[in-house]
Amino acid sequence: MVRLTLDLVARSANQKNRKEENITQYLKKITHLNFSNRNIDIIDDLSLCKNLSVLYLYDNNISQIDNLSFATNLTHLYLQNNCISCIENLKALRKLEKLYLGGNHIAVVECLEGLGELRELHVESQRLPLGEKLLFDPRTLQALANSLSILNISNNNIDEIKDLETLENLTQLIAVDNQLLHVKDLELLLNRLPKLWKMDLNGNPVCLKPKYRDRLIVISRSLASLDGKEIKEIERQFLMNWKASKEAKKNMKKKSVIWDPSTPPNKSESTHQRIPGYYGAPQHD
Repeated sequence: MVRLTLDLVARSANQKNRKEENITQYLKKITHLNFSNRNIDIIDDLSLCKNLSVLYLYDNNISQIDNLSFATNLTHLYLQNNCISCIENLKALRKLEKLYLGGNHIAVVECLEGLGELRELHVESQRLPLGEKLLFDPRTLQALANSLSILNISNNNIDEIKDLETLENLTQLIAVDNQLLHVKDLELLLNRLPKLWKMDLNGNPVCLKPKYRDRLIVISRSLASLDGKEIKEIERQFLMNWKASKEAKKNMKKKSVIWDPSTPPNKSESTHQRIPGYYGAPQHD
């Protein structure tokens, strides 16, 4: 078992970088720590590192997020590819801007209330039991509604993302290799996300639906990139003109269907059934 301790941090410090400082002074001033791929299982008490702003702990064996409440200046936290099953003990990190949790065992995106500065959340490729999918706690989504700009939920067996409409300031959504199926659901979501300019859904069944790309381009004026391919304004304008022309023809067709008295009625339909109030129809009080 490998514990991330102050002693381990101190032993990893470059003596030349510390100059004449003692170890306590050095730990208090340190802003970046990189202990990725070091077989770390447990995060120990690092409370002397009060100015820590960036912490790299990816590619380890950490199963629990713990002992980080001291890091109130932390802005970037990298915990991808560990053994974490629950998002917890992060509420004190009020300055956190980027959180990387991909490649863990997380089943529910939760307990992020209080992280009012969080701009990026990466929870892709969770290692879940067969048939399970990543879920979202509505309270967490509501708490992130004003701040979250980038969300990566790729490869999580997700078949429905309606709940994400709460994230009204989202600008980038990466959701490749999931199970999204219905274009209509995506149209409804895009109507609720007016700032979304990039969406990548490659590898979802919905991408194979007829007119999938055309429909999403028309519904969202903000979308500039779909599935890694730029949306040019000339493309959007053509599709919008095509849609307007199609709707105009449809309306004209409806208006042209006016009953003509010289046209014999359908045998299966009496005149008074087709035209209420027609002089040949029985009158009722």
